[in-house]
Amino acid sequence: MLTLPSSVRIHLASQPVDMRKSFDGLSLLARQVLREDPLSGHLFVFFNRTRDMVKVLWWHSGGFCLFSKRLEKGSFRLPRPLPEDTGAVILEAVELTLLLEGIDLKASVRRPRWQPPPEKSVA
Repeated sequence: MLTLPSSVRIHLASQPVDMRKSFDGLSLLARQVLREDPLSGHLFVFFNRTRDMVKVLWWHSGGFCLFSKRLEKGSFRLPRPLPEDTGAVILEAVELTLLLEGIDLKASVRRPRWQPPPEKSVA
């Protein structure tokens, strides 16, 4: 399981990407298409058209890390439909872990969790 600090966001690109792209090409997509800073320390997740390959770009300690996984059989199942008009969808670390393990989350139901009440504005 991925253990990431809560400050790290995971951006899943909603459009397929040419998997020949590497560090520079994917960081350019993160900046121009996803409109995020690739040097932020957040994770950027890209799939190919057939969703049998994934690449994750991450900036860490002065350099890019690139993780990739190619399935020999089958395809990755995304946790929810991706809107076509947005550049990216934010995932939770648990969703990314399950997605990489091949678990289909479409039929799963998230149980309600406690959330702190919204802060009251002081005026």
